[in-house]
Amino acid sequence: MANILIVDDEVGIRELLSEILRDEGHDIIVAENAASARASRNAKRPDLVLLDIWMPDTDGITLLKEWSANGQLTMPVVMMSGHGTIDTAVEATRIGAIDYLEKPIALQKLLSAVKRGLQRPSAPGEPSPLTLAAFTRSVPLRDLRRRLQQIAEKSRVLLLRVGTGSLAELAARSVHAESGPWLDVSLVTQPLDIKQLQASHGGILFVPELARLSRTQQKNLAFALERLDRFNQHLVAATESTAENLLADGWEEGLVARLFEVSLAPPTIADVQEDVPELATQLLLHLVEAGEVSRRRLSSAALNALRTQSWPGGFLELRAAVKSLALGTLEEEISLADVRRVLPPPVDSCYSVTLDQPLRDAREAFERLYFEHHLRLEGNNMTRIAEKCGLERTHLYRKLKQLGLQAGRRSEE
Repeated sequence: MANILIVDDEVGIRELLSEILRDEGHDIIVAENAASARASRNAKRPDLVLLDIWMPDTDGITLLKEWSANGQLTMPVVMMSGHGTIDTAVEATRIGAIDYLEKPIALQKLLSAVKRGLQRPSAPGEPSPLTLAAFTRSVPLRDLRRRLQQIAEKSRVLLLRVGTGSLAELAARSVHAESGPWLDVSLVTQPLDIKQLQASHGGILFVPELARLSRTQQKNLAFALERLDRFNQHLVAATESTAENLLADGWEEGLVARLFEVSLAPPTIADVQEDVPELATQLLLHLVEAGEVSRRRLSSAALNALRTQSWPGGFLELRAAVKSLALGTLEEEISLADVRRVLPPPVDSCYSVTLDQPLRDAREAFERLYFEHHLRLEGNNMTRIAEKCGLERTHLYRKLKQLGLQAGRRSEE
């Protein structure tokens, strides 16, 4: 028999439904609000959820959206309400609920809905991608999501003006209310064709950094831009560069003008530093649901350590760190010691730049900080670091050796 979670703020309804379903041979878990439902869903992995819409802390529709955004809608959910409307039922179904029951719930309707839900095939193992919808507590991230969706209603093209600590990919995946096909244009090295665009119909085309595109990829971008309406797609491109710099690098003027027509500067991780614990928690949850890591949780001390860490590589660097922590720990709870073992220690104070230092010492300290930053940001890719820093490769290697920094080995990537 099945493991069923009943979520309702009315104790009488919880008890009645529990009694009925236990008589049918099912194991029952109950939750009186959304907070309890989250904990029970994560701990027990129910086979089916009966979810009330009207609850005091977080309503059922919001919780359903949250599970969908987190990649946690891996079980059938039946919504329940005594004050529902057709619009509410339609919205719940659109998000992912399999059925809708009106209170008072007739016994036969309840049993039929539960039977249908349990007979459905298991949800696909690949969860939906993580989006801003998963972050319900952060005001800046909620505001960013609303801005992205507002822009997407009127424009198929959006440029994200980003810098160190970018949240570009997370932002791009949040442009659509529902996740769709995803095509990273920077990974297409051959001429783009119609079939590839057809395969991404209704989805998002993404460019993590315009300045890194080759001439062929720039042509691919222009090719895709002309067909966004035809394939119902949105293009989201990110860059640290300016329009003037791209033009100086040989980009076509018309293409640059189109890309820079609508732009947005999303917050960086530094701007939402206090929300890093929520970001890390949701990332870990998503990795667990995707089957990439075993079930883990972050201790309070570990979360605080992540919050105080700098993240020049942005969201992708934070995700990589969380995955490394989850894979590297020997316990279910990721501790402060695990964080200290995986993440680089804070820059030693002797490397800090102060105005009372001799000029030579201050310059060396700054150069060390500068190159450490770019080594982390570019994942030790020496070709990219040389291009970004404006140095010849031989000069770059010589400088890193002089500063006592380890040169990377990924120069050909």
